[in-house]
Amino acid sequence: MDCWAKLKLSSWAYPTAVLSLYGFFANCRVAEPFLTPYLIGPHKNISAEVVTNYLFPIWTYSYLAFLFPVFLLTDFMRHKPVIVTQGLFLITNYVLLCFAPGLPAMIFLQINYAVVTSTEVAYFSYIYSIIPSENYQRATGYLRSAMLAGYTFGASLGQVLVSIAEMDYFYINAISLGIVSMAFFISLWLPMPQRRMFFKGKKDADMRLQSQQEGLWGAHRPEETVMERDGAGSGKEEMGHNGNPGWCSRESVAAAGHLLWQSFRESYSSRHLIYWSLWWALATAGYNQVFNYIQLMWDHIEPSATSSIYNGGVEAVCSLVGSAAAFSVGYIKVTWAVWGELALGLFSAIAAGSVFLMALTSSIWACYVGYVIFKSCYMFLITITTFQIASKLSMECYALMFGINTFVALSLQAIITVIVVDEAALGLDIVTQFIIYGSYYSAISLLFLIRGTYTACISHPTATQPEDKGQKSSVEVIDAEHF
Repeated sequence: MDCWAKLKLSSWAYPTAVLSLYGFFANCRVAEPFLTPYLIGPHKNISAEVVTNYLFPIWTYSYLAFLFPVFLLTDFMRHKPVIVTQGLFLITNYVLLCFAPGLPAMIFLQINYAVVTSTEVAYFSYIYSIIPSENYQRATGYLRSAMLAGYTFGASLGQVLVSIAEMDYFYINAISLGIVSMAFFISLWLPMPQRRMFFKGKKDADMRLQSQQEGLWGAHRPEETVMERDGAGSGKEEMGHNGNPGWCSRESVAAAGHLLWQSFRESYSSRHLIYWSLWWALATAGYNQVFNYIQLMWDHIEPSATSSIYNGGVEAVCSLVGSAAAFSVGYIKVTWAVWGELALGLFSAIAAGSVFLMALTSSIWACYVGYVIFKSCYMFLITITTFQIASKLSMECYALMFGINTFVALSLQAIITVIVVDEAALGLDIVTQFIIYGSYYSAISLLFLIRGTYTACISHPTATQPEDKGQKSSVEVIDAEHF
């Protein structure tokens, strides 16, 4: 009891612990690696062509439509209500999978799941709105570890239940329903943040804009606590003009818009950050397509109706290998500013080769290996990319850039889906789709190999020492690389 009381009094340990528990249970979706066999099997009895060319594209379009409004709503509502909403829609997701028959219900399922994925921004940004900045690194590590542990445990448990216990897919979905229900109830214990990044009180927004104009964007006083910074001691929002809450007055909304615009200009005023963001958007669009349709490729090579499948085991291996690759980034002594773009090109080439392997092989095990290599390359490179961007921007700018880059990636993914996948256009078979995805990654690789070679050649000869791990302000980056 004393330990629990001390944990709740901590300025960062309690929200980090509760959010980590939520992340574990929300991502422990035992049935997710077996979604496609469940949909095309006797339970839902939907053809593979309908799932590929009609059903899954609905998620892509819905996710794109929800993303940016949810991003703004997350900050406006101070994160917690959006996380609780995500938990509620996760429950709805598995209720539909377990009990709703027919294609119309599965169409609604795709829209429902788009809400779940679009609200992930709240999970990643919540912790930065409630804990002191000196605990950001530790908290981020715990949250990502909790997500990885949940996903790995869920995929492994699902494989054990399918392969050893020979459990029916319906009961695996029912187990997932129980687990995500626990996540929902855990989300209710999250403390409510007292500050916003953009929809601040008018006085706070004006101070932030003034600091930005003076070149002090994102600076926090070391001695400043969360309670002092947020004005949470009174437990009330700052009041604006005419007795209205400062954050909902017309002046504050205008200030929030100005703040968003200034953050956008600052975030994309550096050539270096633009190139990293370009890879982020391009590669994530291709990754999402491969991730969304890989189960259909596996079922094409080795039909689940007549063969033993190991989707859960493969996903668990991917998580472990990919996390090890991402973890290794912190120990690789490379000047990423010089060699980073070349690394993006090289590993994108490996990813392209693995996608071609998945498309052209007739061996399910070769396809599994190709997927592990592809996912590991992506996780390795996205870790480098996010580190390079986050270390050079304030949290507000990084949050905005995260939202914009994800929006651009989804826009590209929607274009690919409309042209390649959707039955209203080409409606290509799954093998041809993967050949196109491999060609897409080859184009990304070629682009960044050329750019990376150019960057390495023109870099100063003395830029061979590992770069300083300390964070630079975005003002320093802009001064060095402004257009």
